[in-house]
Amino acid sequence: MINNAMKQLIAAAAVMILAASQAFAQPNALANVPKGPLGGPTSYLYNSATGQIVKTPFGLCVRTGYWTPASGVCECDKDLMPAAACAVPAPTPVSAPTPAPAAPKAPVPVTEKITLAADVLFDFDKSVLKPEGKTKLDDVVNQIKDIALEVIIAVGHTDRIGSEAYNQALSVRRAESVKAYLVSKGIQPNRIYTEGKGKKQPVTGDKCQKMGPENASNKKLVACLQPDRRVAVEVVGTRNR
Repeated sequence: MINNAMKQLIAAAAVMILAASQAFAQPNALANVPKGPLGGPTSYLYNSATGQIVKTPFGLCVRTGYWTPASGVCECDKDLMPAAACAVPAPTPVSAPTPAPAAPKAPVPVTEKITLAADVLFDFDKSVLKPEGKTKLDDVVNQIKDIALEVIIAVGHTDRIGSEAYNQALSVRRAESVKAYLVSKGIQPNRIYTEGKGKKQPVTGDKCQKMGPENASNKKLVACLQPDRRVAVEVVGTRNR
């Protein structure tokens, strides 16, 4: 049965080729012959709807009576064509686009921690700034103009003469006195932290021991304890290097 079907298909193809050849051989048939690129009749039968070469069920191109080996095309008669004519050109390599130069990175500011310290001294039982204390605070204000200020810490202290409660309150008044002066010089109040330590943190140590009565009338002891009557000022900020 398969052989019969094959024979029928071959016979049908032969009839189509013969019919096309006979049609083109008639004097008035040229009007219906498919035209080539130059307007002349083509060597193959084309489907007018698709523009494609008509092929048999076996994939063979249907030739017209105008076909010659010289008019063959690679699609149908590749074996008859020069090898170079049917060679598929290699795709043109597409070069990768040149990447745009990277934008230069902005320099990262380098900061360094700045800590300034100063001791402002006070007279015995006083919280009023002395002239030399104001001078020290003026120096601090001038130095912090070049930094990004974070905080100023002012911690008040007293000597050991007097009660603990009295000295605690006195140390706070001394710290607040320093803050008030710094605010008068343009420092924002919320940047200044104050604290009083009373007589808990003396700096004189054992230097002023066994010097007689522990009271204000002992002038020698009062003079020896002068370094304890102070406000320690610490400035914290950053500066670009």
